[in-house]
Amino acid sequence: MSGTIDIFLSRVAEAAEQSTLVKMTLSKPVDKHDELRNIYVKPVLIKEKRLYAFTYRFERRDEVKNYDIAQMIAALTELVPSRFLNTVLFTVNEDVTLLVSAKGKATFQTKKVQECREQNLEHDKQKVRLINPANPWWYQLGLTTREGKITADMQHKFKQIYKYAEIVESLIKPMKYDGMVHIADMGAGKGYLTFALHELLTQKLHLNVDIKGVEIRPDLVLKINEIIQTSGLKGLEFVESSIEAYHPKELDVLIALHACNTATDDAIAKGIRAGAGLIVCAPCCHKQIRQEMERSGITDAITRYGIFMERQAVMITDTIRALVMEYYGYKTLEMEHTPKNVLLVGRKTDKAPDKLMISKAISDLKRRYGIQNHYLETIL
Repeated sequence: MSGTIDIFLSRVAEAAEQSTLVKMTLSKPVDKHDELRNIYVKPVLIKEKRLYAFTYRFERRDEVKNYDIAQMIAALTELVPSRFLNTVLFTVNEDVTLLVSAKGKATFQTKKVQECREQNLEHDKQKVRLINPANPWWYQLGLTTREGKITADMQHKFKQIYKYAEIVESLIKPMKYDGMVHIADMGAGKGYLTFALHELLTQKLHLNVDIKGVEIRPDLVLKINEIIQTSGLKGLEFVESSIEAYHPKELDVLIALHACNTATDDAIAKGIRAGAGLIVCAPCCHKQIRQEMERSGITDAITRYGIFMERQAVMITDTIRALVMEYYGYKTLEMEHTPKNVLLVGRKTDKAPDKLMISKAISDLKRRYGIQNHYLETIL
């Protein structure tokens, strides 16, 4: 087997020396559970020196390392066949494939190509990220190392934050703002999503913002405001207050993610009263409506089962919230936030709502499930 691999490595070295190497791929990990899934190699020109960029593609991240010819051959010697069974060398005029079976038998194949291939020596451009983990506040918030690398135990959390940023960008980008954009993030907690929002809007969308993170716990407010100050961020401040007690003077965007039970309704009501152009909520805990349904004693084929009662209460709670928002002139939609949660989004429109029809729809739902009042109705 070593003889076949040596021949392949010599072909790689020859292609590199003759400047005919276009790209190379390593795939089919020996260990199916290996976090490193594959490797992509291409020539690059850095400071007038030809190197070979190895993109190590892990389950949740990519790492890039640049090698000269000797380092490239040394790296391949360590990786093939100990970690990867399939390696393909693409040159300007042929494909050279090294296949290693599970039993260790190596085979070598070459194939002439008809198309005209050219080398691309441009260094891969860095992807424009919505959120950059190298920014210092992410280290201070405990998500990254000092070097800007996401810590192992925060990989999933950062993925959630990034997903949130993608969704918010899609909602805010189409809207037109003149001057300052006033935003309230209700129940902001540890500030992960609030900082992501500020970074997205100021560094990616280049908006002039005034973001208030509303949080009831004084220790968190103090800690986050210190991070804001040391990071030199403008237009971001945490305010110690409950959602119910907070009264914004101006409000263009209201965000409330996972405000428990009727706190979501308090947040929606604040947005409606302030005439916010955009309301974004990720509702959680739907106790108020479930308790009303249980007290009524009215059940059907679905609600007589406990788990289905809970899910039905979730759907009814958020459906009425959506209808109430439509009553006050918002176009509502639901978007996936996580596999377990949805975002309830309301965008202010100029179209006059059919209040009679909406009121009837709310009344029909309440009557069917024995609901006296939805909290959002009572506070509005």
